[in-house]
Amino acid sequence: MPGAHPQEPARFSPLHPPALWLSQEIRMTTRRIASLSLAGMALAASLFTALPAMAQNATPKVQIKTSMGDIVLELNEAKAPKTVANFMQYVRDKHYDGTVFHRVMDGFMIQGGGMDASLKEKPTRAPIPLEADNGLKNDRGTIAMARTGNPNSATSQFFINVVNNDMLNAPKPDGHGYAVFGRVVQGMDVVDKIRTVATGNQGMHQNVPTKPVTILSATEVK
Repeated sequence: MPGAHPQEPARFSPLHPPALWLSQEIRMTTRRIASLSLAGMALAASLFTALPAMAQNATPKVQIKTSMGDIVLELNEAKAPKTVANFMQYVRDKHYDGTVFHRVMDGFMIQGGGMDASLKEKPTRAPIPLEADNGLKNDRGTIAMARTGNPNSATSQFFINVVNNDMLNAPKPDGHGYAVFGRVVQGMDVVDKIRTVATGNQGMHQNVPTKPVTILSATEVK
């Protein structure tokens, strides 16, 4: 009849649901639990996969191929984060490729990373703050940043200590020290060959190898 109310659908009590509905809910809940378990396993697997990569990135390595052999550096990002980031950016930008070790002093260090064979300086980015007071020492086989008398003037040039240079450790020699940011892990024999090359004066520059020692490439070791 037109004036009659529509029939109210059948109801069920939340405390006593129909058996069919209860069965469907159980199946849906089981599927949700299984999906969550699989998702959790996938997340755990991805984390375990990422951990080795994270550990590797904590101590990046760089291979410096020179005209006298290869040198592999291990950098200490934990102790010198800004210095390592700066050095790695120059590596990725290929800044060091074609530069030379322009200052070589046996019994002290070998310095490079800023000039080509004609001793023309390459353009650099802005200098970085000094991180010399980081607990790392200028011992034989370590790599440190070169700088001017201004403690916050380091850009791309670096040096490798060929002896223990305690007088370069902070706060010596000028109240600031020189920032060590890594060490040679392969190729110290190459460093020793470079330190003994014949040197002389070239223009205003002293202790310049008479035969250029060229950095052919600097690349990150994966």
